[in-house]
Amino acid sequence: MTTYQQFKQLHHTPGLFVLPNVWNAKSALLFQQENYPAIATSSAAVASSLGYEDGEAMPFEEYLLIIRRILATVKIPVSVDMEMGYSETDAGIYSNIKKLVELGVAGINIEDSTIQPSGRTLKDANRFAQTISFIKSKLAAEKLDLFINIRCDTYILNVANKQEETVQRLKLYATAGADGIFLPCISEEKDIAAAVSSTPLPINVMCIPGLPGFDTLKNLGVKRVSMGPFLFNKVYDSITPLIKTVTVSNGFAPFFS
Repeated sequence: MTTYQQFKQLHHTPGLFVLPNVWNAKSALLFQQENYPAIATSSAAVASSLGYEDGEAMPFEEYLLIIRRILATVKIPVSVDMEMGYSETDAGIYSNIKKLVELGVAGINIEDSTIQPSGRTLKDANRFAQTISFIKSKLAAEKLDLFINIRCDTYILNVANKQEETVQRLKLYATAGADGIFLPCISEEKDIAAAVSSTPLPINVMCIPGLPGFDTLKNLGVKRVSMGPFLFNKVYDSITPLIKTVTVSNGFAPFFS
C-alpha cells in the first residue's frame, strides 16, 4: 500500500484520526516513534522556525528543503500545508503541487482565502472550485495520487452567515473533486454537526481553545483533528523562561534539573 493509500484510508476508519503538525525532521521523527500513523507540516510553524511570518512569506524553495528532510527521516505518510499554493495561477499552483507529489508527499492542505493589502479574504467560491477541478484533472492525467484537503476559511475569518456560507462552499468543493475539508477555528458542536451533515467528505478540525474533546468530536462525525502551530508555540514558549533561569542562576544547572 502506498503512503497516499494509507493516508486516504485514515480518513475513512471508524475512529478519529489525530494528525500532528510538525516543523522539522526531528519533530516528525518523534511522532513516528510515538506510533502516530501520519504527520503534516504546519506552514506557520515551519515559517516561524525559519524566521518568517506566516502567509507565504517563506520562499517555497526553503519550504521544500524542510519537506525533503522530513520525507527522508520518516516512513509514515506526510501531508503538506500548501497555504494558498505559492502561486497566483492554477498552473503555478499545480507545478508546486507536482513537485511535492514527486518527492513522495501523500496529501496537501490548500486554502480558499487570499491575502490582500487590506487583509485576508475569502476567494470567490466558484472560482476556487475551478482551481480544485484543474488540480484534480491534471493529477489524473499524469496518473498521480494526492489527497487534497481543502481549508475552508469561513470560520477562521468569522464571515457573515458562516454556517450557510460553509455549507455552500463544501458542496461546490465536493463536486470539484476535493478529498477532504478542513475547517480551522470551528468549535461549536452545532456548527461542527451542521458541517459534517452537509457533505460526504471527511471533516478535519483544528486544536483551538474550546474545541470539544476527542470522544465528542468522534460522535459528531469528525474524521480528522490536527494540532496546527500550537505544539510548536508551546515548545518555544517554554524556552524563554528556561533561558532566564540560566541568567538568574548564573550557570547551566537548570538544563539538567
